[in-house]
Amino acid sequence: MKMPQRHFGAFLLLVLVSAWLAYAVANEVGTERNSSTNRIVQLELEGPIGPASSDYVIRSLEYADGTKAALVILRMDTPGGLDTAMRDIIKKIIASPVPVAAYVAPGGARAASAGVYILYASHIAAMTPATNLGAATPVQIAMPTGMGGDKPQSDGKTKNDNNSEQGSVMERKMTNDAVAYIRGLASLRNRNADWAEKAVRQSASLPAEDALKLKAIDVLANDVNDLLKQIDGRSVNVLGRTLKLNLAGAQIEQLEPDWRNRLLAGIANPNVAYILMLIGIYGLIIEFYHPGTVAPGTIGAICLLLALYALQALSVNYAGLALIVLGIGLMIAEAFAASFGILGIGGIIAFVFGSVILMNVDIAGVGLSPALIATFATSSVVLCIVTTRLLLRVRRKPVVSGREELIGGLATAMEDFTTNGRVWIHSEAWTARTESPVKNGQKVMVKGLKGLTLTVTPQQNETGE
Repeated sequence: MKMPQRHFGAFLLLVLVSAWLAYAVANEVGTERNSSTNRIVQLELEGPIGPASSDYVIRSLEYADGTKAALVILRMDTPGGLDTAMRDIIKKIIASPVPVAAYVAPGGARAASAGVYILYASHIAAMTPATNLGAATPVQIAMPTGMGGDKPQSDGKTKNDNNSEQGSVMERKMTNDAVAYIRGLASLRNRNADWAEKAVRQSASLPAEDALKLKAIDVLANDVNDLLKQIDGRSVNVLGRTLKLNLAGAQIEQLEPDWRNRLLAGIANPNVAYILMLIGIYGLIIEFYHPGTVAPGTIGAICLLLALYALQALSVNYAGLALIVLGIGLMIAEAFAASFGILGIGGIIAFVFGSVILMNVDIAGVGLSPALIATFATSSVVLCIVTTRLLLRVRRKPVVSGREELIGGLATAMEDFTTNGRVWIHSEAWTARTESPVKNGQKVMVKGLKGLTLTVTPQQNETGE
């Protein structure tokens, strides 16, 4: 039986696709087999630690596990960051079947605050000369709690004794929790727990050479190649079992943050989050005052949702956020209420103070730019003034449409009448009522409107009749 030509073509295509899939699977399997002993994944953790950083590290560790890498090198240069992001990274490192070597580099880099905890949690802790670590005291902010950069004291204290006592209790709780956490990490990796506690309680710091002497780290290496040479053949504890590192001839794969991590990092920037929040608020306000325009509401909703994600990640002071919203509301109210500028000035003050206290500048290593706050405050003032002037100008203008436009207008009588008749006004014939006789063609002034009947008063003509 002869196969039809179209069936033969489909069969040939199926064979080719199957062959290609078989080759791809075989190639992938071969890659995994070869990668188990000669691949090292290198990550770069630079700048403040936040949700984007934790997402990048966690996904990279999963990639290293999936490709059977022999080691992950986590190069660090960080001033600290958020406690939640730091703990997510540490949990992933501890649970990783692939050993992690945290390496503070290049020269001049540091592992401060949250970086100390990550360094202690890693299977191998290394530093390059002219680097330092320490200052791991937690910093208290409004909500939620974060690991600050280099600020050992608690933010947000007041002169009130009760508030001070409450702040002190909270500080002690946070400090004791942090001490227990880092001592547990030190015990897990056999590192100096006493110095780690000092780094938390006293914000102590160490240069790389002293850190090696005090056994806060394991290796002092000039570069990555020197690091690999020193740790080759070393045994590490991975998930409760001893694993010997075999790194001879290993190839290093640089794993850069992808577009998703860069996007998250960009959104989580305090200045970007601030801009997104204000665009979102103004967009929704415009949509509410002009329903059906669609574009302002759509853009505003998207920006506001992105801003809410960023603000949640950046540990926002919600009193500052409330002041910003109140300030915008007062400035808008100034345009509709005759308060002689009181509402507008109050709105500006609330807006500026809210912007200043919105975010803790030490938590993420960066804070809101004063120039950015001044720009938006000035823009809001100008917008408020312009809107107020436009509304006042419109209010002074006479009514040019609607039934109210008829009041005070001049109409022409279409017939003689003493009580009820018809008049012509604005190219329309209206029923009119008068208390004085009206002659055909005489001008009458509209004094009122009841239903569809005008109340008119006759005007004297030029002859005085």
